[in-house]
Amino acid sequence: MDAHRMTVLQVLPALEGGGVERGVLEIAEALTAAGHRSLVVSAGGRMVRELTHHGSEHFTCPVGAKSPMTLRWVPWMRRLMVREGVDIVDIHSRLPGWITLLAWKSLPPALRPRLISTVHGLHSVSRYSGVMCSGEVVIVVSETVREYVRQNYPWVQESQLRLVHRGIDGSEYPRGFQPDVAWKRSFSGQFPLAAAQPLIMLPGRITRLKGHQDFLTMMARLRDSGVAGHGLIVGGAETSKAGYLEEIRQLIGQMGLQERITLTGHRADLKELYAISRVVVSLSQTPESFGRTVAEALSVGTPVVGYAHGGVAEILAAQFPSGAVPCGCITELADRVEQILSRRIPLVIGPNAFEKSDMLRKTLQEYTEVTHGSRRAAA
Repeated sequence: MDAHRMTVLQVLPALEGGGVERGVLEIAEALTAAGHRSLVVSAGGRMVRELTHHGSEHFTCPVGAKSPMTLRWVPWMRRLMVREGVDIVDIHSRLPGWITLLAWKSLPPALRPRLISTVHGLHSVSRYSGVMCSGEVVIVVSETVREYVRQNYPWVQESQLRLVHRGIDGSEYPRGFQPDVAWKRSFSGQFPLAAAQPLIMLPGRITRLKGHQDFLTMMARLRDSGVAGHGLIVGGAETSKAGYLEEIRQLIGQMGLQERITLTGHRADLKELYAISRVVVSLSQTPESFGRTVAEALSVGTPVVGYAHGGVAEILAAQFPSGAVPCGCITELADRVEQILSRRIPLVIGPNAFEKSDMLRKTLQEYTEVTHGSRRAAA
């Protein structure tokens, strides 16, 4: 191995979209920019093109497929690590983590890369989930995740834990950003109902955990109170979620919200959508490990109202405390959104407290230190 050049392998289920996937791409780009070799194993997806465009190598393998047959990829993973001279492997998800761990353990100690696990989520506590704490170094992406590991996996030593907050690029989401006239004209043409009222945006993939029913209930209360506003549900639905998407559509009809709600599907222009929204909401039914969309919207300067738990609570406490509401309290949620729409509370948003540059610097520092066998106290 070159004294300065590392070969780093990141492993995750797929690269279709989402906060974990975005973080993997950002770390991969930082590795190549620093002169290191970046490898990623996943089942593929729409983000592979972006990954390889920035110099990383992608190896397609369905290591996240939920089937006993997935175990057949253990020998493949073992051969890959040896053939490509991997110095560090970083696992980002449970099933791919098990495939990687089994392959890693089957290697002679002298041939094993250094093993890092990055805990992105607050998984159900089990031996299966415990694989995410199997790294020689365990990176946690928020204070919330660090406490989750401490409480549920006490065998993880403090010396193994590293707090590396996820981050967003403040220059990519600049304060005060506004889309150009052509984009606004295009948006108005696509969604004329949305363009005519103040926008209240709920971003995130179409999954029950994102709180769409709470969002629709809130929108109905605002309507019944005479508050003008249009709900923008932004996010794609995987094939497995088609039934839930239809459930949302039916609920919109049953609640008489057809003129007050727009479903956009997957969008690549979230920055523009944050900028034209008056409020962004985060209604995750379970605590999130970070809350990327919350950080992105606040960076642009759009107020966020969110359930105060997990990483979302951390971000709101640091940048917009007025946006925090108790989990599941629809009345307070609707009141807070109405107060922001009517500007009855100060809309002072603090500076970005979670910068991508900090995340990348700390992650590459951890990679470098573990490669050279050094250890230091937890962050």
